[in-house]
Formats: sequence, C-alpha cells, structure tokens
Amino acid sequence: MSNSRTPLMVGNWKLNLDHHQAIQLVQKLAWTLGDAKHDYDAVEVVVSPSFTSLRSVQTLVDGDKLGLRYAAQDISAQEKGAYTGEVSAAQLSALGVSYAIIGHSERRQYHAESDALVNAKILAALGADITPIVCVGEALEVRQASEHVAFTLAQVDGALAGLSAEQVAALVIAYEPVWAIGTGEVATPEDAQEIAEAIRARVGELVGADVAAGLRILYGGSVKGDNVAQIMAKPDVDGTLVGGASLVLEQFAAIAGFDRI
Repeated sequence: MSNSRTPLMVGNWKLNLDHHQAIQLVQKLAWTLGDAKHDYDAVEVVVSPSFTSLRSVQTLVDGDKLGLRYAAQDISAQEKGAYTGEVSAAQLSALGVSYAIIGHSERRQYHAESDALVNAKILAALGADITPIVCVGEALEVRQASEHVAFTLAQVDGALAGLSAEQVAALVIAYEPVWAIGTGEVATPEDAQEIAEAIRARVGELVGADVAAGLRILYGGSVKGDNVAQIMAKPDVDGTLVGGASLVLEQFAAIAGFDRI
C-alpha cells in the first residue's frame, strides 16, 4: 500500500447462516488466518453476520480473543421505542459491534431507503461509537448513460449532509456498483479507482483535504481471491466489501491475505 490507511476487508454474509454455522465459519476463518500468521493490525478483517448470530460471534471472538471484528448489516435511525423489528445503535454497541453497514444497495432497493434515512442512520451509529460503512453506487442503466460518477457523488452528498469533518473522518465509504453485486460481473480495477478517486475528491471539497486523505474507501461487487490484489493495487481503494465470497472460507481468507498473494 502506498498510503497509511489500514486496509479493511469486510465480509457481508447477508441473509445466510444460522448462529451455529456462523460460529463454525468464524472459527475456521480465525484458524486459517492464524496458520497464515495474519497481521490484523496490517489488514483489518471484519465479518457481518445476521442479527441473530451477532451474540454468538461476540462470545466466540471475545472468549478466544480473536483478531477478527464484527459488524451489523444495518442499524436503526431510532434510539428506542415502538419501532417493531428495529435494532438500535445502543443495542449493537452493547454487543461490541465495531461497524454497521448503512445504505447497502439492497436496503435502498428493497426497503426504499433514502439518502436522508442513510444520513440519520450514520448519525445514530456515530453516536454509539460504531463506525458506519456507508454504501454508494449505481445501477447498470446509470453506468450505461455515463452518469455513474455524478450519481454516486450525489449519494455521497446526501449521506454526509450536515456532518462535521470529525464525523466524516470517523466513517468508511464503500463503492458498490449495483450491477456487479452477486452477478459475477466485476468492475475493473480502473472502474473502482475512478469512483474511489472521485469520492475522495468530493469529501475533500466537503470537509477538507486532510479528512479525505485519511478516509478509507472500499470496493464491493463480486470480489474474489483471484481479483482482489489487482483491485487493492489502486491508490484510492483501501479495502473490500465482500458478499458471496465471504461465505467461502478459502475465498475470504485469500481476500484478507491479499498482501501475500
């Protein structure tokens, strides 16, 4: 890496695995990375199980003092009250959750989450000392119209509206082109770099060059062990948000160990 930003590899398990299966995968991942003498300070590794598995993962990580961290796949904008089905930042913080994925394209698509709601969720997470992983990215028709940069930056503007420089410095942004999620299609390293560079420049305009320089920007969309090194070689890409491949032990271990490929 040519910068001081610590690479961040996040496995988003989505609606997969019960808590028994989650424990097994975390154990195997920790063993595999341990055998490879993985340096968690050099490359941070995060798993994001479903809500029902978070407590089990916490118990394992804490009990065995694993270097892995864990994230929530979503977070409520609400603090507490009559909001059936919601999970609050305080509840997640009590479980030791380090990160929360916010504004994933599937939440935007299937649950009609707006930029304003994403913004509110970011504030909720930050208020509980949980690092937001803020997702932005375009659909295929937007890219085909060559509007992908403007579209993605508009999402960045909406997500970060009203945030201070200090607040922006405390989050992560993940670029996930919708057309490359679960399709087997993958943006080229140059595509990922184009958007990551544009995001960093926009953050610099919004809150200053120093914050932009330290911001970690991830790429998500059909990342695998055989393409991660090329993606990570780009100067503005600081990690990956991995979907299906994070459920495959050998794949995610290879992604986490990209620096040894």
